[in-house]
Amino acid sequence: MKDSAMKDPVMEQIHRDASAAGIADLADKVFAGERLTREDGVRLYGADLHAVGALANWVREQKHGDLTYFNVNQHINYTNICNKLCRFCAFQRLPGQEGAYVMKPEEVAQKITEQLGEPVTEVHMVAGIYPKLPYEYYLDILRAVKETRPSIHIKAFTMIELMQIARRAKRPLSEVLPELVEAGLGSCPGGGAEVFSDRVRDEGYDNKNTGHEWLETARTVHEAGLRSNCTMLHGHIETVEERIDHLDRLRLLQDETGGFQTYIPLSFHPANNEWSHLPGPTALDELREMAVSRLMLDNINHIKAYWIMLSIPVAQMALSYGADDVDGTVVEEKIYHEAGATTPQKVKRAELVQWIRDAGRVPVERDTLYEVVWSDDESLASVGHSAPVAAVNG
Repeated sequence: MKDSAMKDPVMEQIHRDASAAGIADLADKVFAGERLTREDGVRLYGADLHAVGALANWVREQKHGDLTYFNVNQHINYTNICNKLCRFCAFQRLPGQEGAYVMKPEEVAQKITEQLGEPVTEVHMVAGIYPKLPYEYYLDILRAVKETRPSIHIKAFTMIELMQIARRAKRPLSEVLPELVEAGLGSCPGGGAEVFSDRVRDEGYDNKNTGHEWLETARTVHEAGLRSNCTMLHGHIETVEERIDHLDRLRLLQDETGGFQTYIPLSFHPANNEWSHLPGPTALDELREMAVSRLMLDNINHIKAYWIMLSIPVAQMALSYGADDVDGTVVEEKIYHEAGATTPQKVKRAELVQWIRDAGRVPVERDTLYEVVWSDDESLASVGHSAPVAAVNG
């Protein structure tokens, strides 16, 4: 450690714990702002969890202090019909199968209408891949949302959905995106990446586009001026090395585009799918995934502990293992509940605020692009909607 770091009792304690865990050299790199290598990342999976977590928490607090972000949002899954047949998915249905549905634009609008009494700032729209849906359908559901609630930010369409939308439009995605934006698209979620490994894809979701195609689509989205999130589905058949490869490929694209604003580690849920024989990740696995991602993704500002998947207590713990965001109020999430999630379908804004306070953090209500809506922190609370992203990101 450098002399300046030795004078900081917190850093000194973290370094002692890292030394005992055999990762003192990695702590030195982190304190010096040096990028961890793939080999370093693999070592983080074998080291003492709490030493890794303390190091990740140090990074989190350097970036955000005690601030923890949430938003008031709702989810709409406009169809569960899907032709990808992913072995880990419990949400998908085939046409004509019991429970299969496609929402009409007016039904999407009705979902928005139902929440007009709530201070919702974002709608998160993702769904299955149904090739019979025409290109115009996607424009129509965007317009239906904006006509019903003009102020709302639409975060919609994973990279997998965007590839299908461009295919139906019979034009390059770069030409299609401006039309989607004109219809109301504001940003994109990060799902559908799963794990970029070709081996895992061949065993689990061989009908889905490759990791390379996902990344190229995200590059196109960012070049169009849209921000997106990114994810990895962990805790099934992937290896530690495949996880680190996935994280490294995300940060390399982020080096190029700067378009990822939040990374979300997604926990595999084993119920009601073809991989039900797998145990899925434990709470300790989930905390380690938060910590490793915070340490590896040095150029992605936010790490989200998605409470819907983790459970509320684990999400609270994750706020001390690298995470600085807990997502939002959600309202009617279907994909992970079909796979066995036992968390509530929605929470009230006040509940989210209290969970964050109970975890010893300062709640900050944000919009999708991390502008401050409200905060317990008086210096932020007075800023309001005009706060630039950089001010919130520190």
